[in-house]
Amino acid sequence: MKNEIDLEAMCKSTIGNELTKDECRTLGTVMGIKKLKDGEILSQEGDPACTLYILIDGRLELYSGKEGKGNVIYTMKKGECAGTRAFIDRTTRKASLIANGETTVYTMEPEDFETLIDGNPRIIYKVMRALFRNTHTNLIRMNQEARQLSNYINKTQGRY
Repeated sequence: MKNEIDLEAMCKSTIGNELTKDECRTLGTVMGIKKLKDGEILSQEGDPACTLYILIDGRLELYSGKEGKGNVIYTMKKGECAGTRAFIDRTTRKASLIANGETTVYTMEPEDFETLIDGNPRIIYKVMRALFRNTHTNLIRMNQEARQLSNYINKTQGRY
């Protein structure tokens, strides 16, 4: 086991919420733990790393632009994951992640995750379903925000 994960926190995360404690424990064998200080950069836009991050404690801010010099796009909540696109299709990062206060994240590399395929295909299935659900939720949120912005600009469908 790389690190001892907090099973309760893992089971409450977006990728662990339908896993059993034993499945979370097994998934934890391929995960790492990273602790960040306030303002520390976890990943930068354009980085080639394909690591998946799960926020366990603290806050992570998603920025457009390198080194947090852009705008905050989103502030992650405990249990949410980031880096799903890079994790799945292994392309460069499209945003930067920076700690806001002391923060703890679980990390997972695609190669480590894939070691579970033969012995634990059900875990792979459940995690991939959760990643899809996470991506879909983000897309819905972004569409709602775009609609609200359009309504604000066009002054339609609401009071502004």
